[in-house]
Amino acid sequence: MHLVECPRDAMQGLPHFVPTDLKIRYLNVLLRVGFHTLDFGSFVSPRAIPQMADTADVLAGLDLTTTRTHLLAIVANLRGAAEALTHDQIRYIGFPLSVSETFQQRNTNRSIEQALTDVAEMQRMADQAQKQLVVYLSMGFGNPYGDPYSPERVGLFTQKLVDLGVGIIAPSDTVGTSTPAAIESLFRHLLAQFPGVEFGAHLHTRPGEAGPKVDACRRAGVARIDGALRGFGGCPMAADDLTGNLPTEEIIPLVGSDGLDMAALDEALRLSNAVFGPVTH
Repeated sequence: MHLVECPRDAMQGLPHFVPTDLKIRYLNVLLRVGFHTLDFGSFVSPRAIPQMADTADVLAGLDLTTTRTHLLAIVANLRGAAEALTHDQIRYIGFPLSVSETFQQRNTNRSIEQALTDVAEMQRMADQAQKQLVVYLSMGFGNPYGDPYSPERVGLFTQKLVDLGVGIIAPSDTVGTSTPAAIESLFRHLLAQFPGVEFGAHLHTRPGEAGPKVDACRRAGVARIDGALRGFGGCPMAADDLTGNLPTEEIIPLVGSDGLDMAALDEALRLSNAVFGPVTH
């Protein structure tokens, strides 16, 4: 299972701006750990996500000379995708496509129909640049708005993405409502229906709930799983109270540490105190 570390998600909702030089220090330590992928930043409107306004400057400061880790940047529209794809260091661009119409509007100011048109163009752009598009199916385990939801609806969205040529799809529990049973059921359904897709899991969770959710992903055969050190993060566009990411330090014992530099992981955990402050949840 590929382990994806998400400092971008961890930082994006912080009330204080993390200085660029501190971001660079933190990300460079994470690069030494040896995760498969680092979700390091986003090319989005600084008005919407001010914390990520310095993503290009952060990228310029990263030491990629010895790491095996691939970089992923989140984009919210075609302009952001075009900017991200100009950087040779970035292998993946990630786009949040919601199965909830309300959240699609909140998150990207687009309808689902408009967002799918954007995905088609992003896939074309990524292919041309020899990069890979990762589509996150936001609200992939339900939503708080009363919008329609079912695993079958997630399957319909997946089929649309497959038809567009998207090869990596990550159902996302944007507000932490999933259960281990729902996680395993959804991924077993999707993996049986779409064996050629590389499925990832981007789950948000409350303290103490991570282990059973990770185990559910493993049992179902998920290929990629996202986490963030100490469980920081959450989507500021989804709700006022952020629900954090799966804590990476709780994922590793369950999926294995082969190839990871555990000393660098310990260093990153220590440095995270300067980035995020003390754990408050």
